[in-house]
Amino acid sequence: MNDTYFSAIAKELNLKTDQVAATAALLLEEATVPFIARYRKEATGSLDEVAVGAIRDRLSQMEELDKRRESILRSLHERNLLTEELKEKIRAAETMSVLEDVYLPYRPKRRTRATIAREKGLEPLAATIFAQGAQTDPLKESASFVNLDKGVPCSEDALAGARDIIAEWVSEDQKAREKIRALYLEKGMFSSRVVKGKEEGGSKYRDYFNWEEALATVPSHRMLAVRRGEKEGFLSLRVDPPEEEALLILRSLFIRGDSPASDVVKIAVEEGYKRLLAPSMETEMRTFAKDRADGEAIKIFADNLRELLLAPPLGQKRLIAVDPGIRTGCKVVCLDRQGKLLHTETIYPFDSEKRRSEAAEKFLTLCETFNAEAVAVGNGTGGREMETFAGNLALPGEIPVIMVNESGASVYSASEAARKEFPDLDLTYRGAVSIGRRLMDPLAELVKIDPKSIGVGQYQHDVNQHAL
Repeated sequence: MNDTYFSAIAKELNLKTDQVAATAALLLEEATVPFIARYRKEATGSLDEVAVGAIRDRLSQMEELDKRRESILRSLHERNLLTEELKEKIRAAETMSVLEDVYLPYRPKRRTRATIAREKGLEPLAATIFAQGAQTDPLKESASFVNLDKGVPCSEDALAGARDIIAEWVSEDQKAREKIRALYLEKGMFSSRVVKGKEEGGSKYRDYFNWEEALATVPSHRMLAVRRGEKEGFLSLRVDPPEEEALLILRSLFIRGDSPASDVVKIAVEEGYKRLLAPSMETEMRTFAKDRADGEAIKIFADNLRELLLAPPLGQKRLIAVDPGIRTGCKVVCLDRQGKLLHTETIYPFDSEKRRSEAAEKFLTLCETFNAEAVAVGNGTGGREMETFAGNLALPGEIPVIMVNESGASVYSASEAARKEFPDLDLTYRGAVSIGRRLMDPLAELVKIDPKSIGVGQYQHDVNQHAL
């Protein structure tokens, strides 16, 4: 682990270098964030779990940056492209985006229009025009590059090839990319439009049929909503800065003087922006916005989940747990104080008067037979009706009827863990068991469920699942 990381991270996070170094050493020994924050306060200077987590994340990012740096240096060396000046630029790059910008002109490319133009021998022409000498006549210069054998039949074709090469130079220039990236971040606008012919099928995305919002301020839930609409084929999504401002930036960087050559460069600059640089930046900004939206959505999810997992447990009580259902009946299970399944039953309290009466009798009998101390009712379809039904019964000992969030219970009921525990039990009863147990001890039961299925966040199926 590079010692230079420590001072950089300490400066970023407003910590002492020795605090970062001590934390890094513990992480290297595979100590976890909770362990370090709880039991190694004397080593870290009492850093909390947030600071320890931030150090861990930045160390990981810096290590990834260094791995990529070494990979780039190795590639350039193997292709005899590495100069001392280039090596210095690569070593000085402090972020992945800057590093990739430095490397971009040297990255092995698929055959582009500029590559084809180079194969036709037009790079010297491009360099001459790009120099923008006052006496340079682009058409006259192009005439000497006409070569039927190389596929350059006329001066206009030679000039077009030279523009393709200049356009690529512009799009790969490090300073140009930095300035256009900054423009996107400051003034870029996300916009979405409905795909033609999809108005009716995509009606749930109606708010985004003609939507526009700044990249800098778009909230995570709207970003994730439009991306889902795009993924489902109902919306087309773009992110663009003010085009004229972008072109003014590029012209100020590359146009020198007022000559025929400058006019050609001006056209090439516009082509380079519209055809190469803008699409590249749009891809980068979409990734940036998605990562930011994921981070915000995951934070909301984590905060909600913390509250759910740390909800006061009912504790060890004999329970009657109900997975409610209108048409298919309510699945009832009886659990002992350790959560062990003792009995299953299906009742139909929402059918005919006769079945309602039978359901009441069965439910009372189960409460008495198993000495129930509480009733847990899932909050899904029919949950409120079941809660009312049970609450209106003369339950022995004034047993409390408690609504339980059943999000994820159906997912758990079909999981491998549930099948292992209850191989011969219908999965609808497994869901009722989960509802009862999560009332007894939410933390112990909810950890069995895939995070995205717990249902306490926004768009949890759309965010980065590994990060979630």
